[in-house]
Amino acid sequence: MTRTIDLNADLGEGFGPWRMGDDAALLDIVTSANIACGGHAGDPATMVETLELARARGVSVGAHPGFADREGFGRRLIPLSGREVEQLVATQIGALMGAAALAGAVVRYVKPHGALGNWAAADPAAATAVARATRAVSADLGILAISGTALEGAGRDAGLAVFSEIFADRAYLANGQLVPRSREGAVIHDAEAAARRLVDFVSTGLMPTVDGPSIPLAAQSVCVHGDTPDAQKMALKIRATLEGAGITLAPFLAGVATS
Repeated sequence: MTRTIDLNADLGEGFGPWRMGDDAALLDIVTSANIACGGHAGDPATMVETLELARARGVSVGAHPGFADREGFGRRLIPLSGREVEQLVATQIGALMGAAALAGAVVRYVKPHGALGNWAAADPAAATAVARATRAVSADLGILAISGTALEGAGRDAGLAVFSEIFADRAYLANGQLVPRSREGAVIHDAEAAARRLVDFVSTGLMPTVDGPSIPLAAQSVCVHGDTPDAQKMALKIRATLEGAGITLAPFLAGVATS
């Protein structure tokens, strides 16, 4: 039986004249794009441009809201109330949807970024706030959540379609959480090793951990970070290796970016 999985990347993470990574090159490789919407990164021009690039390539697009912390790239936890998280997430989704209307694209899902994503993964109250905000904007939006985390349950409780992801270039702990970036070995830079690990995962459903045995995870999507060195090389190697193993790459949601 043919196995299918999505390959996603966090894109549109520049602003003004500053650019993060090569979005056009990665959009030739991935099947879904999580686009920054003005919090940790992104601005109106960058959002529209990235959406147009995705639309032209038939890549599915999602909103990638994060803390309003460009200096920390959204990777520092800001202790907001649940109501404040809802406001933060809803307004950023809305901003990307407005940009999508100009670009002739459709925003299909939401994936929280960085520290916000990790918080929603571990804390049920934060997860509920993200899910409530998403539902308030549109019940047709899906949630892309880190596999095995609180956001999966919160999304389902909100009546949203929920999809789970694993990370191609991040190490895992035995509790299912990602190894903190402050620890050595948290980010995998060896494209060959990352690709082999993914093929094994798709075959077995088991993810190796740094502090215990492999753990079972469910996933419809694999994330490759667009802000890491050699991101394009990593994504190319992963795609080629997965396809070489007979695994089909396709968006986790039916339909693509075009309206």
